[in-house]
Amino acid sequence: QVQLVESGGGLVQAGDSLRLSCAASGLIFSTYTMGWFRQAPGKEREFVASVTWKGGFTNYRDSVEGRFTISRDNAKNTVYLQMNSLKPEDTAVYYCSATPSVGSTNREATYDYWGQGTQVTVSS
Repeated sequence: QVQLVESGGGLVQAGDSLRLSCAASGLIFSTYTMGWFRQAPGKEREFVASVTWKGGFTNYRDSVEGRFTISRDNAKNTVYLQMNSLKPEDTAVYYCSATPSVGSTNREATYDYWGQGTQVTVSS
């Protein structure tokens, strides 16, 4: 049974930093591309960042490029999302996801497994 468990969310002020973690179990982590998505109230879930299992290629949505960094530790079966210079518009529930694919990593439909999400709230 695959499980993805996110942690690290919280309430911060604009300009602060947070690091989200996602611990994976029940899969061969080193063969899965990992992604982060987010969903703000009243909006659809959107892609944030991904890191492939093959080559470790990263991809980011434009609005977080240069502020967020995705990384993975295959020895710990964990993917991270370092978020710096947070803005109120980053407020959302952040979801971790996993797929064996290395293509179309910015598409929600690409991913097979999802975590329950962690809330990030950025106050102005």
